[in-house]
Amino acid sequence: MMQHLIVLPVVLPLLVGLILLRSRHGAMRTHRRVGVAATALLVVVATVMLTRAAGGEVTYYALGGWQPPFGIVLVLDRLSALMIMVTSVLALGCVIFACAGDDERGSNFHGLFQLQLMGINGAFLTGDLFNLFVFFEVLLLASYALLIHGGGKSRIQSAVHYVVLNLVGSSLFLISVGVLYGATGTLNMADMAVRLGELPAERTGLVAAGGLMLLVVFGLKAAILPLYFWLPRAYAAAPAPVAALFAIMTKVGIYAILRVYTLIFGEQAGGLEALERPWVWWLSLATMVVAGIGVLAARDLRLMVAYLVVISVGTLLAGIGMGSPEAVSALLYYLVHSTLITGALFLLAEMIGLQRGKAGTRLVKGRPLRDGRLLAGLFFVGAIAVAGLPPLSGAIGKALLLDAAAPWQQPWLWPILLGTGLATLIALSRAGSTLFWRSHDGEASGEALSRSRWLGAGGLLAASPLLVALAGPVSDYTRATADQLADPDVLVRAVLSDAGESP
Repeated sequence: MMQHLIVLPVVLPLLVGLILLRSRHGAMRTHRRVGVAATALLVVVATVMLTRAAGGEVTYYALGGWQPPFGIVLVLDRLSALMIMVTSVLALGCVIFACAGDDERGSNFHGLFQLQLMGINGAFLTGDLFNLFVFFEVLLLASYALLIHGGGKSRIQSAVHYVVLNLVGSSLFLISVGVLYGATGTLNMADMAVRLGELPAERTGLVAAGGLMLLVVFGLKAAILPLYFWLPRAYAAAPAPVAALFAIMTKVGIYAILRVYTLIFGEQAGGLEALERPWVWWLSLATMVVAGIGVLAARDLRLMVAYLVVISVGTLLAGIGMGSPEAVSALLYYLVHSTLITGALFLLAEMIGLQRGKAGTRLVKGRPLRDGRLLAGLFFVGAIAVAGLPPLSGAIGKALLLDAAAPWQQPWLWPILLGTGLATLIALSRAGSTLFWRSHDGEASGEALSRSRWLGAGGLLAASPLLVALAGPVSDYTRATADQLADPDVLVRAVLSDAGESP
């Protein structure tokens, strides 16, 4: 069983998703139970994978017994195990929240949700550049349907922009993969890393062009400036559990940049080493500045949280642009924090909107909330965490990033990172005062919130104090992950040296 562990995060949601889609006319209660149970099992699988990867061993699974570099492989290392763990925890909170009724507003929610997980997990595990494209398409197809779940004009308009931009990105992805395959003769990322070190000089320009096109594609997925404009409206319009799950979607692009440009365009690439770094560094700083302005300008809580996602993207990409193992370690800690907390804030915004009646999540004066004190307490925790204030995990993540900056990077990173934190604090303070303090006229309104909503949102918010309590082990793991990424030969040897053996 252990030898098939790596493929489970792909096969499990695939099978469950197909079963749920086939029985789409079945009882909703059954669909909910199957969806929650499958996602909880995925958390268990991810925990086992994380424990296995923590030892530093890189393992792979050759699908169909076809060995690399010719066959399709799934690769488990510290980074992929961490991303699978974050995805599964976030997904569990989202699916529990959706069981309160969001899954009934459209058709096939739980089946599509599982297929979305299959695409995300596959992207994190694949060791093949073309299959990274395939898994991108799988997760995007599921996300198209989930985005318009329940219908509505705003969702359809956002979905059109989302689909068009991602179709353009997919086309560019396929072209860049073809360029790199034509220049290197392989699609296996480990094998491509080896061949890039032996590349004839006349092909260097072609590979550089393919690598930069990939950066545009991954930048679109990650939502870096100037490719982020589709994200705020799309995420704000999506159903709350879908928007919360989408918090990991931008991290797929960030993961792809980390994986491709440390493995393929690493030290062995010669003149092509760190091809992405100057672009990522300056664009990440610009992304934080523009997103900070967006947070201050937002007049809807959902839209504000969407801009907070963009701020987190810029922060994470700044860590990549710094280029040191210390910065990569810091950004991985911050990635775990920002993904779970922004996901929780999308869920919390939905809960607040449900109790404000017609006012919804618009930042206007309204009636008191039925569960105002408890919602205010959760909002306070989420605001402190996402703004990066002590004693929660956001402060630790930002402190690690600030400490990792080189002397020439500090004059740029410090004021921008701290400035976006201040902008976030101002915007959330203003939102909190409008939602909870100024809304005091009349009687409490809105619907009672079910237990599953409290459990889903509260469980994800609990990740912040938990990350503080486990800051030592988590930061040790992220530092070991950064060191492993800095030495791509470990993965290359693990994937290519045993090519004659069965999976």
